[in-house]
Order: sequence, then structure tokens, then C-alpha cells
Amino acid sequence: MPFQDSCIPVERGCLGVELPQERCCEGDLSAHKTWDDRVQPKAQGLCQNERRRLSSVLINVAKVLLLLYMFICSLDILSSAFQLAGGKVAGDIFRDSAILSNPVAGLVVGILVTVLVQSSSTSTSIIVSLVSSGLLEVRSATPIIMGSNIGTSVTNTIVALMQAGERDEFKRAFAGATVHDCFNWLSVLVLLPLEASSGLLRWLSHAVVSSFHLKGGQDAPELLKIITEPFTKLIIQLDKSVITGIATGNEHMRNRSLVKIWCRSGPQTHAENLSVSSSAGWTALNATLSAAKMQKCRHLFVDSSMSDLAVGLILLAASLLVLCSCLVLLVKLLNSLLKGQVTKVIHQLINTDFPYPFQWLTGYLAILVGAGMTFVVQSSSVFTSAITPLIGIGVISLERAYPLTLGSNIGTTTTAILAALASPSDKLAAAFQVALCHFFFNVLGILLWYPVPLTRLPIGMARFLGERTAKYRWFAVLYLLLCFLLLPSVVLVLSMAGWQVMVSVGAPFVSVLVFICVINMLQACRPHCLPRKLRSWDFLPMWMRSLKPADTVITRVTLSCTKRLGHGKNRAMQRKHQLAAKSTTSQRNVQLAGENPAPSKLHDLHRLQDSMSTRL
Repeated sequence: MPFQDSCIPVERGCLGVELPQERCCEGDLSAHKTWDDRVQPKAQGLCQNERRRLSSVLINVAKVLLLLYMFICSLDILSSAFQLAGGKVAGDIFRDSAILSNPVAGLVVGILVTVLVQSSSTSTSIIVSLVSSGLLEVRSATPIIMGSNIGTSVTNTIVALMQAGERDEFKRAFAGATVHDCFNWLSVLVLLPLEASSGLLRWLSHAVVSSFHLKGGQDAPELLKIITEPFTKLIIQLDKSVITGIATGNEHMRNRSLVKIWCRSGPQTHAENLSVSSSAGWTALNATLSAAKMQKCRHLFVDSSMSDLAVGLILLAASLLVLCSCLVLLVKLLNSLLKGQVTKVIHQLINTDFPYPFQWLTGYLAILVGAGMTFVVQSSSVFTSAITPLIGIGVISLERAYPLTLGSNIGTTTTAILAALASPSDKLAAAFQVALCHFFFNVLGILLWYPVPLTRLPIGMARFLGERTAKYRWFAVLYLLLCFLLLPSVVLVLSMAGWQVMVSVGAPFVSVLVFICVINMLQACRPHCLPRKLRSWDFLPMWMRSLKPADTVITRVTLSCTKRLGHGKNRAMQRKHQLAAKSTTSQRNVQLAGENPAPSKLHDLHRLQDSMSTRL
């Protein structure tokens, strides 16, 4: 046959991958066989590699979903643990209506109670019960709602602490978590004085409530709990009416445990004869009545004799352990999945704006996405805690996390509104008005701190806090204790002493703080407007203008404690080795004595001589 410079057609492997060509002559059958023998193993190898890669990706995705499920369940159990440990204390805090009439005291009470029970939904339900029962006015409840909005952001700040091992990840994660805190604090600083002086939120919510004819329902939708409750109910179940009863002054609830023992298993129907009064007299009727059938709950602590505090501490340690483990494994799996080109594609997809001139709509779309996702999971803490690791590994930028967080604030208020609409008719108006106060507070906060780019101060504040915590990691713990525990507790104590004491102590502190902020802004923007001495803080001692001296002290204390622990462990190990050597020597002597009694007798004779010489 004549020679033809033709090629065998290109073959394709798995997923359309082009296989390498080999040029051969038509008459050269041996070359064709050689091509088949070489290319087919390559094609099979490519198919096997692609299948392995696909199966590993699917397995990793399943692991991520499982860890995310355990992460959400651990957050739920963490909330239950905090309620067991501090729920009755929270109920006692709500009892003093004289303190709650002070707006600042109401604010810090809302913060402390929400931190204690780790659930803004629980604290809001207590507030609704107090308002509907007439023990608390809507005017006093509004600052408490603002405080619960601040207290619920502590969860994602705790989650950010779990990424402290990697400095850059910790900086991004802590900034993404604290942007929620900064937004809430700034909104409170503006809206709390406005509400105390004019009652704006109360007036808006009252106008909406009076314009609707509302009817009570049965239950609010619980989308996420359908998935998580089958597992969390096996661990612990709580009777939340105990906290509400203590807050409303029911002394019988004080001796009851928060651990639920008896649960409803469903309605049980039975027939009865009833006499009904009518215009013609009394008429006998056969009616079928339904009563709730009670049975013992099924969870780990249903038959426990431990106190609520002990159960709460056990669950707190276990849930924190599971939370940390899930978070560390999630970050590692996400880093393995989202690496290389995949990270770049997802980062561009999430953080890219719409084309000009519609780029300003991107942030508002992110707000809607955050609100929708929070409505689905029914918890702003769960949503913000879930995106915190993604912020830490760099998938979501801080600028995109900010509108997502604002949307989560809106989403959690819509859940409260639906829960209020499902309240009984006698409690509906008060519950709906309190939920609307929460909603309008977040909407007005967004209008204050988002539409104009220059007013997006929470982003800069959160970035500053992230840089500080990356440099001094202990600062994160100090921030957490100061903002969510120490400062609210001090303000609460001052408010209990009277408004005169609170103003006399708080006014100088606030004045100094405002002065420092103004001087810092002028130093950064217009230093020529300041006197030469105030253009920097160098005239102050080092401990007043830097965290370096405190960091040195904390580092020395930490190293000394570590050395002491190390010395203690070394001494214990040396003592253990000495005891092991002595026991080995004694066993060897016993063995030798059994084999040959003469050395044993000589050893006893030497010991007797030593003792006699000692006596002499």
C-alpha cells in the first residue's frame, strides 16, 4: 500500500480529556498495536485518578456537612448549658422593675441575661412574657431588647478565639466577628438616647400594631430545629417556663429544676357527657375531650440527681470541646477543599460587585442573603458563627461579611415577629410591639451605618481590633470579658446605687473617652490643627499609650507558669523512674535469692553489720 502521512483520530478519556496522538502509517500494523498498548493504560490511569479525585471531594463535602451539623448542635447544647448555669440568675435580674425603668440599666441587663442564657430568643421571650403580664412596660422593654442584640454577638466572638493558632486567620476571623459587636454598640450609642428622649421605636411599633387587626396563632415555624432537635433532645431538654416564672415573681418555680422530666407525647381523647345551658334549659351532650398525655422524657440527665449548675457545667465543657473540635476540623477541611483555583473562583464570586453603575446594589443583595439564611436557620448566632471560619481562611472578605451580618440582624427579628404573631390573642399586641421594636432598631442601625460608605465605621473598628488581637492574642480574651461581662456588671451596680452615682462616675469617664477619640481622629486627619504636644501621645508613659508593657508582663507570667509546670512534670517523671528502678532491683534480688540462697544470706549479714556499726 502507498505510504500515507495520516494520523489515528484523537481519542478522549474520562470527562472529555484529550489523549496524546501517535502518528503511524496505515501499513504499519505493529506501530498501531504499539500505540494501543501505550495509550489504553494511560486512559485507564486518567479515569481512575479522576474517579478518585471526585470520590475524595464528595467524601470531604459529606464530612463538612456532618461537622457543620455537629457544630450547630453544639451551639444549641452550649445555650442549654448557659441556661442551666445562669438561667435562674437571669430570672432574678428581670424581677427588679425599679432598676429596669432606667434605660442604661435595662441595656446592661439585656446584655448580661443574653450572655448568661446564650440565646437572644430566650431573653426576648422573657421580655415578651413580662410585658404581656403587665409587669414591664414597652418603654422599659426597648432598652433590654437593644442589650439582647449586643449580647447575642458574643457567640461568634468565642468561635473566632478557636482560630488563634494561625495569626493571619485569627486577625481576619476576629475582625469578622467583632464587626457585629461594633455595629450594635454604635447603634446603641445613637438610638438609646434618642429612644429615651423621644420614644421613636415605641411610637413606630405602636403605629404598626394599631393599624393591623391581628389574630393569634399556634406555633412559630422552626425550620432548623426539625433537623437538630432529634439529636439535641437525646442530650438535654429544658423547661424554659421556670426562668419566665421566676422573672414574673412565681416563687414556686424557684425550687423547680430546669431539666425537663415529663414531656407531652400527644393528645389523648376520651368521651364525656356534658350539660350545656341554653334558652330551653339544660341539654345533655356527648362530647369528645382531648388531654395531653404525659410520659417521661428521654435524655441523658432525666434521672440525674445532680444540681442544675453541675449539669450545666458538664454540658458547657462537653459542648465547648465539641465546638472547638468541629471548628478546627472544619477549617482544615475547608482549607483542603478551597485551595488553589477553587479559592480564587469562590472568592471572586462572593466578593465581586455588580458591574457599573449597579455595584452599589451588591451590598444590599448581601443583606437580603444574610436575612434569608438567618430566617432559614432561625438564629443569627448560628449564621454569624458559621461564616466566621470562612472569613478567617479568606474566602469571605470583611467588606462582604459586614452586609451579611447586618442581614442576619434583620433575619433574627423576622423570626421574632413570626413567633409573636403565633402568640395567644391576649398577649399578641404586646409581643408584636416588642418584636417590632427589635426590627426597627436594626433597620435604623443599618440606615445609620451602611448606605453612605463614609459612615461604615464598624468595618474600620473591627479591622483595628483584628490587628490588635493578631499582635497581642491575650487582648481577645480581655475584650470579651470587658465588653460582655465586666463593663455591663459595673454599670448595673452603679445603676442600682442610683442615677446620681451613675452620672457622677460615668460622665467623667465618657468625657475622657470622647476626648481621646477626637484627638486620635485629629492626629490621623489634621494634625496641624492640634498643639505640638498633642500631635502624638509620646509625652505619656509607655503603659498609657501602648499594650507592650502589659504584653511583657503577661508573657513573663505565662512563661514562669509554664516552667513551673514543666519542672513539676520532670520531677514527677524522675520520681517515677526511680521507683521503677527500685522495684526492678528488688525483683531481681528476690529472683536471685530464690535461685541461690547464699547471696541472700550474705546480703542479710552485710545489713546486720551496717546496723551494728551505726549503733556503736
